[in-house]
Amino acid sequence: MTITPVHSCTRGPLISVEGITGVGKTYLTNRAVEALDDKPLRLDGFSQRANGRPGLGEALLRSLREASAGDPFLRGGTPMAEALILLAIKRYDLDTVIAELSSGRAVIEGRSVDTTAVCQALLLHPDDPDAALETATALREFASSYRPLPGLTILVTDDACEAVVRAQRRDRCVFTTEQATFMREACTLYERLAATDPARYRVVDRRSVGEHEAAELIRAWIRGAGTGLGCVREPWQGPGARCMCCGRRAESAPA
Repeated sequence: MTITPVHSCTRGPLISVEGITGVGKTYLTNRAVEALDDKPLRLDGFSQRANGRPGLGEALLRSLREASAGDPFLRGGTPMAEALILLAIKRYDLDTVIAELSSGRAVIEGRSVDTTAVCQALLLHPDDPDAALETATALREFASSYRPLPGLTILVTDDACEAVVRAQRRDRCVFTTEQATFMREACTLYERLAATDPARYRVVDRRSVGEHEAAELIRAWIRGAGTGLGCVREPWQGPGARCMCCGRRAESAPA
């Protein structure tokens, strides 16, 4: 994302909440935003879109569901092709909220490009954690070449085994041994990926933070994300492009 600090843009902040299923992302985010006067626009994560909005994004997601034959992680056997489709959906999601961002409203993505980077990197390198981290970072950078990344990414993490238990109880299902292992590996990779970009990430670790404190932290981060925002531009259009939200062009660099 190309940011111009010359003036404060009138846009709202773009925020994502990441983490494996069962860590309490939705629950904690709901608690955090219920006390906010200006309610953010919420974009559900892929797994929560049982009856999604009509349009290209839902059509692409439907094709992944069909190809994955019920797999909870939308795994259809072609991880690189699936990564490109998932990233295309995240670009589509951004396109649908530009008007809200431009009006100054905060937008919260329930998982953004970071989740795609983590999950697809694990599928590409199932037995090599370091290669998975390298690929996750590369996928995130690739995504940032065609859409701005969230300015703030909140990672909710926990003991992965506890998260698996919660997810099974909530969804009334039983994960296979392979699926539970995938979740544990994803939990670790999320944390490692967050450490590579501390300026953008804020981490809530439920192993050391209670529900009330976690919700308060998330609420404070959401509030703080809306101050002193710079312009956002289409990465592929170069630094001279107009802001996607306020339409302002970048100031000319000094000679």
